[in-house]
Amino acid sequence: MASVELLGKQITPGKIVCIGRNYVEHIAELNNEVPENMVFFNKPASSIGNTLIAFQNEPIHFEAELCFIFQQAKLASVGFGLDLTKRNLQSQLKSKGLPWERAKAFQNSVVFSPFVPLEAPLEQLSFSLHIDQQLQQQGNIELMINKPTAIVKELEQFSPLQDGDILMTGTPKGVGQIIAGQQFTGRILLNDRVIIEQHWQAI
Repeated sequence: MASVELLGKQITPGKIVCIGRNYVEHIAELNNEVPENMVFFNKPASSIGNTLIAFQNEPIHFEAELCFIFQQAKLASVGFGLDLTKRNLQSQLKSKGLPWERAKAFQNSVVFSPFVPLEAPLEQLSFSLHIDQQLQQQGNIELMINKPTAIVKELEQFSPLQDGDILMTGTPKGVGQIIAGQQFTGRILLNDRVIIEQHWQAI
């Protein structure tokens, strides 16, 4: 796939920048420490898929995130994303002090909803993930340790965002393993009004 949809057009990002450990309760559920500095990793455009795959050499875990397309020097569009992780492999790599790419940047390691232009303050956005109609994750800007604008400013110091790049802003508590056959529903709300709703059935 390697692209995302914005107003009916396909955009291929130069990079997908992800921030880890950006919600306190998610840090606790994975028994991690709160980092002193922002934790970043990248996914290539080739990691974008359109199918939610439950098993790729090992069980895959989901992480729901609020995502933005960067254009004209700002976060211009918003979408819902699932960061998909080989959790067992990630744990092995972390224990050895090695990079996470093998566990985070593989093919079909991220799926996105279509994006829509951002026409309101970021603070009015929230998002949720339901699995088989049961609430699994929910988050908003207020719960983030590092707000999106602060993340963009930090990236300017070493890896500035370019037009078309995607920023994934981290996941709240409630991550878990994908089971084939599950129905995933991701929503983004603007002041409690749904502006994006995307469905995936895991295979």
